[in-house]
Amino acid sequence: MSPTRTCTPAGRPGFRHHLAFEWTKFAGLRSTRWTAVATGLVTVAGAVFVGLSGSLQEDDTVLGGSLTLSVVSLMTAGVLGALTVCGEYSSGTVATTLTAVPRRGRVLAAKAALLAVLLYATALSSCTLAYLLGDAVLEDGRYAPGEPWPALFGIAALFAAVGVLGLAIGVLLRHSAGAVTAVVAVMLLPSLFGPLFGDLRRWVAGAVPTAALEKLTQTSDASPDTVGSLGAWPSLALVTTYTLLLLALAHHRLVHRDV
Repeated sequence: MSPTRTCTPAGRPGFRHHLAFEWTKFAGLRSTRWTAVATGLVTVAGAVFVGLSGSLQEDDTVLGGSLTLSVVSLMTAGVLGALTVCGEYSSGTVATTLTAVPRRGRVLAAKAALLAVLLYATALSSCTLAYLLGDAVLEDGRYAPGEPWPALFGIAALFAAVGVLGLAIGVLLRHSAGAVTAVVAVMLLPSLFGPLFGDLRRWVAGAVPTAALEKLTQTSDASPDTVGSLGAWPSLALVTTYTLLLLALAHHRLVHRDV
């Protein structure tokens, strides 16, 4: 008697097929390919530049100094998430996608899973390389090394969360320019306008992804007055929570709205 095999019914591809479909579209667009490459390269190049420039403060760490430009990469990760879906809306291929995969929730889940895995791997490898390069370039003994582990895992998870956040914004807004502007605004405006909120400043500025990044990288700029008194890991949990909430809203809009 032959062993029982579980297979997907004909005409209904499984989730891994949806992932492969999304990867084909992702890799086929120059905008998403190069944005993904830039997400990793900016951090690595920044570590070398900062190390050679001698611009770090005495109380900074090797980890914090090496990942100075990771904040730019983090914004790029959010933009990548928005472009992943907005490119389909602008080209009209989203209609083809939703025809091929009528279960719209699976489309969104596949996009989110692809982005999360890709950005996690990209951020973990690039930030680890940046730390190693910074450690090699910076003067021995001048700066405290910081605690790279498990912080680098948390930084990679933050990149994944921000990419999915950008995806959710893209689904809600559908327009590339608007979605990219919204992603940048989410990342920067709370920190810029935080002082206008008086005593609430630390709560407003401390809730954004860049604040969580500063805490995880252990930069000397991460003071309670500028990024809030919440710890690094609770800050990461907060960003992940509202990313999931926004993704749930995006799912609702995608399922109940015409293309």
